[in-house]
Amino acid sequence: MATTRLDPAPEAPAPRGPHARRASSRVRQGFAERIAPYAYIAPFFLIFAVFGLFPLLFTFYIALFDWNPIGDQTYIGFDNFTRLWEDGRFWNAAGNTVSIWLLSTLPQLMLALVLAHLLNHARLRYAAFFRMTMLVPYITSVAATTIVFAQIFDRDYGLLNWLLGLVGVGPVNFVQSVPGSHLMIATMVIWRWFGYTTLLYLASLHAIPRETYEAAAVDGAGGVKQFWHITVPSLRPVIIFTVVTSTIYGLQIFTEPLLVSRAAPLTCGPARECQTLTLFLYEQGFGVFEFGYAAAVGVALFVMVVALALINYLASSRIRSER
Repeated sequence: MATTRLDPAPEAPAPRGPHARRASSRVRQGFAERIAPYAYIAPFFLIFAVFGLFPLLFTFYIALFDWNPIGDQTYIGFDNFTRLWEDGRFWNAAGNTVSIWLLSTLPQLMLALVLAHLLNHARLRYAAFFRMTMLVPYITSVAATTIVFAQIFDRDYGLLNWLLGLVGVGPVNFVQSVPGSHLMIATMVIWRWFGYTTLLYLASLHAIPRETYEAAAVDGAGGVKQFWHITVPSLRPVIIFTVVTSTIYGLQIFTEPLLVSRAAPLTCGPARECQTLTLFLYEQGFGVFEFGYAAAVGVALFVMVVALALINYLASSRIRSER
């Protein structure tokens, strides 16, 4: 039986014309809209990878070596961390850091809370001027602040010792005593940060309706009751934020203890009276050039920061659950 072979039908020509161009343009526009958000945020991740992630990973790597910048680099595993655990200088620096943080953070936050409450008062005259002056300590150079306070706390010619002499107290060598040096550095930290923290609280207080304070005043609540029952509860999230940021900064105090002691700047005194963790890291890295051991100190600092971030997360979760 004979069969007839049919030729395949010719393919339909691709549509051309205005409709095809509009369809193609819509496809390209849809693709660009999907890619654009990633392109916008890509610079941040690139910069973070170069200046944040890579130094962090490289610090972990160096901590596993006996790393001499002009000599050999020998792999020693976790020996640097074992040495760190048994090093009394590390624990002394950690204790100094916590002591200075306690002496500086709590008074600073309380002072900022009170000042923000006063600056938010409706009847305060020249409020804009006083709010502007809060930024003066923050924009002042840390080195200049340290020089001025070192003169105030000087044993022989300091203003504070002169005032103590008026009430019969002998001259105090603040720099070469543990409590005195901690008090001096904490005072510098309070001076530098209380204005910045005050403005943070003040910005949050502006979100509270003025009628709330007026209603409380009509009900007979004085300034103290308004502070504890309106201001403090309203600022609770901001207070937690400032506590965490102040704590992180407290772990990184470096310039103040470095400039306080002129005789032994890297140890902040002959007996390491006020040496902080970052100053101890700098001493090991650029004082005796033990980069591996200094990197181990940096890893320990990183662990502390992560622990504080976890505390922040738990505190924030508790606030949300209470609401």
